[in-house]
Amino acid sequence: MSARVRLLPAFGLALLLTIGCGGEPPEKEMQQAQGALDAARAAGADKYATEEFQAATLALANARDAVTQRDYRLALDRALDSRERAQNAAKMAADSKAAARTEADRAINAAQTELNAVEAKLKAAENAKASARLLAGPRRTLDAARTALQEVRAMFDKGDYLDVPPRAKAATASLPAVSTELEAAGGPAARRRR
Repeated sequence: MSARVRLLPAFGLALLLTIGCGGEPPEKEMQQAQGALDAARAAGADKYATEEFQAATLALANARDAVTQRDYRLALDRALDSRERAQNAAKMAADSKAAARTEADRAINAAQTELNAVEAKLKAAENAKASARLLAGPRRTLDAARTALQEVRAMFDKGDYLDVPPRAKAATASLPAVSTELEAAGGPAARRRR
């Protein structure tokens, strides 16, 4: 047997090991995945596309673990998966954020409409000469609702759209009771008492 024939199996084995291990860590792909994660976070994916963003984060962590174990093929696979998921998360976040913004805007408008209606009832009760003592509680409640709604608008302006609908609802939660109170205060019975 010639020397070439004896070296052929050894060369084949070395080639298989090199291909199997991937040669060197996929640094470029891991950096791309990290960049895609950073971009996704900046787009709000950590809030608006949570599952996909977490999957992308986990895939990059798995890629790093695979590098530690010198499984460069697995590391490359995980890094590519992370990058793709992060890019998907960024796209999903943009859509979800737009929908959340619309919903938040609706919630603020509904709260403002409710506040305006109760303010109109307060004016009617004042015009009906309801007692100041009777109107003191509703005024305080209306002031608190106005302040809470201003805080909700500030949240909206900062882009915290997911928190706006429940906070807007909470800001006006006490208004139905006040509305009923003011209807009674401004009704004919209140005028007859004067």
